[in-house]
Amino acid sequence: MIQPKALQKGDTVGLVALACKVDFELIKPAIEVIEKVWGLNVVLGTSLTSKYHQFAGTDEIRARDFQMMLDDPNIKAIISARGGYGSSRLLDRIDFTQFIQHPKWVVGFSDITAVLCHIHNLNIESVHATMLKLFMQDGGEYALETLRKVLFGEPLAYHIPANALNKMGIAKGQLVGGNLAMLTHIIGSNSDIDTTGKILFLEDVGEYLYSIDRMMIQLKRSGKLKSLAGLIVGHFSDLEDNEVQFGKTANQIIEDAVAEYNFPVCYDFPVGHEPTNWAMPCGREVILTVENNGVWVKDAVNEPLI
Repeated sequence: MIQPKALQKGDTVGLVALACKVDFELIKPAIEVIEKVWGLNVVLGTSLTSKYHQFAGTDEIRARDFQMMLDDPNIKAIISARGGYGSSRLLDRIDFTQFIQHPKWVVGFSDITAVLCHIHNLNIESVHATMLKLFMQDGGEYALETLRKVLFGEPLAYHIPANALNKMGIAKGQLVGGNLAMLTHIIGSNSDIDTTGKILFLEDVGEYLYSIDRMMIQLKRSGKLKSLAGLIVGHFSDLEDNEVQFGKTANQIIEDAVAEYNFPVCYDFPVGHEPTNWAMPCGREVILTVENNGVWVKDAVNEPLI
């Protein structure tokens, strides 16, 4: 897996909206952080101020922005403004030839999961992390710092407390994953990912509990779970239920779906639609350690698998 070059102060990053429309006033503070705190220059996409129904401009506008930023050798990273829906509409319009020859960081989460998975299939790392609209949210300060650390090449080293549902073990593999709805959405497309031997992380927001179960069954039936090295379960936020209750929490639904497998599993990892959305470098080989006294996720380089 190719890792794009770490950013350095003075580098230029592109800012783009690949999905839903953006209130430009809300992302001005994020631009200020990138320029004044991180010491980077920015190129603003036309999509940041474009509107077409719910989208940040037409598919043509958004695709043109993304293509320009992928092809420009002076742009060293591309950061998404927000998710919502719409990025998967663009993927078959994009020519990744220049990007493959000159890889750069692409950042986003939620709907942008489709883009990150497509890039994974190009053998290039990307970053599942907070986006411009969410840079300044209360409680998100450390999440923003984890993004800065990944982009600037600092080593990955996360630790969280134990959870009673955790399944113990140690795994080594590439990080893949993101939004559960998007991961099921791309199955059968050329953005679909092979999860064999990898450490999958999952999150979602605003879904019905029965829908979480349906999507987990889809992952299971399509063979996405049986050969995992490990599973990281993130935030499942603002979930809904029917009048006749489903009877299980999201964590319990996922626990049932993977009960027959022997790989380590951890729950309530800080990734997803909460302020504590830690940056996850997709494609990075990491070591997941799940023990009674906590969970660790670290870069596999220089870390022995005990």
